[in-house]
Amino acid sequence: LPETLLFQLLGLSIATLSTVTHYGLRFTLISNVSLDSNAYKVIHHTAFYFGICLSMTLILAALLSSAAMVRESQCLTAMGFVCFALAFCGLIPAACWRYTHSTEVEDSMMDVYDFVYEKVRRNTSSFRRHELTAIHEAFLCCGKHSPFGDTADVENKTCPPDQVHDGGQDCLREIQDFLKKHMDFVFSLLGITIGFTVYGMFLTSFLWFSIHFSSNLYRKGKYILR
Repeated sequence: LPETLLFQLLGLSIATLSTVTHYGLRFTLISNVSLDSNAYKVIHHTAFYFGICLSMTLILAALLSSAAMVRESQCLTAMGFVCFALAFCGLIPAACWRYTHSTEVEDSMMDVYDFVYEKVRRNTSSFRRHELTAIHEAFLCCGKHSPFGDTADVENKTCPPDQVHDGGQDCLREIQDFLKKHMDFVFSLLGITIGFTVYGMFLTSFLWFSIHFSSNLYRKGKYILR
């Protein structure tokens, strides 16, 4: 059925986006560098598990709805409706959180970069220098505008050669722009999923009533002699 395939594709899209977000090089680098006190690591893992659970729920709802239409089973239809309702109940708080905490992900990610950058600038950790170099290579950026004015040494040691010679992009701005585009895409997919989830609830409700009334009409007019 077209609707079933549509919900399955939507579930697979969410699973793919969650996996790319969790295991992508840029996100993984920041997550590994992040301190326990920073909120990014919690957001990073929570978003992955939420996306996987949501995709599995949508795929299960689609399969149950398809089986319910073939077998004309009210029980399977009700289970499909419950799956869509669970997905909807998870999507609404996620959308509200994104709306009320619109910059929290970007701020936490930039805080991680600020922490690593300052550690390198103060020469307190050689290990942090390797982390900062990896971030610069991943985001194709070079340093940041600092009020201290002594960033040239840090940039020469940690930025890719082509970025140093060309002036490079400010990493804080690059991180912010990258995350803004990514989160806008995530929020768009979230809105589409909410719309199709509501459609799925209406579809399974209509299917349940159709099976219920057709079953009653099928029995109507039959008599048992005693």
